[in-house]
Amino acid sequence: MTDTPNLDAAHFQTVAPDHLTAPAPNAQGPRILLLYGSLRERSFSRLVTEEAARILTRMGAETRTFSPSGLPLPDDADASHPKVQELRDLVTWSEGMVWCSPERHGAMTGIMKTQIDWIPLSLGGVRPTQGKTLAVMQVSGGSQSFNTVNQLRILGRWMRLLTIPNQSSTPKAFLEFDDADRMKPSPFYDRIVDVMEELMKFTLLTRGNQDYLLDRYSERKESAAELSKRVNQKAI
Repeated sequence: MTDTPNLDAAHFQTVAPDHLTAPAPNAQGPRILLLYGSLRERSFSRLVTEEAARILTRMGAETRTFSPSGLPLPDDADASHPKVQELRDLVTWSEGMVWCSPERHGAMTGIMKTQIDWIPLSLGGVRPTQGKTLAVMQVSGGSQSFNTVNQLRILGRWMRLLTIPNQSSTPKAFLEFDDADRMKPSPFYDRIVDVMEELMKFTLLTRGNQDYLLDRYSERKESAAELSKRVNQKAI
């Protein structure tokens, strides 16, 4: 077979890890960050993430939940703002994330989008989200919808997150919680358990292999300085 033309041979081939689908056991549970998209006193997206965190903890994960209260709008404050730094530090800490937003006017909330917009695509040539796993969920005040989870998937792909196939959409969320703000047994609760279980599996399967799985020929040709310059443009 002849050489493929126009390829830089020095950057063409990568070597797979020895145990791509069976990483060595690790005593530390997966580190999962949960984001929700409403500041209401009884926020159902927050309540759903609280249920998800309980499930993940029961499965052996270490979870942290970011409160968006006090987070400024993008470009309305400097990245040194304490809430921005808190969010970015949690993203760096995490191996996977859960995004849960209400559906408002047929879309995710501005609060949800603000959190995602503050997560940079690159920090000094390093992508803080690349290779991390993601589960997407939504709650609705009315009938079943998938607009928000579909939008969250687009954002996850753009940020090079490994978004799992399963997802959760809870309609009429106000009917699904008891007076103690715990989710009632239902097929909607079972779906959230399924999604968290799948997130755990994907996080464990990909642990330690992100660099290989997301390694790209085009980027092996590009230096860290060139990458940082390209993805941190001041004007688009």
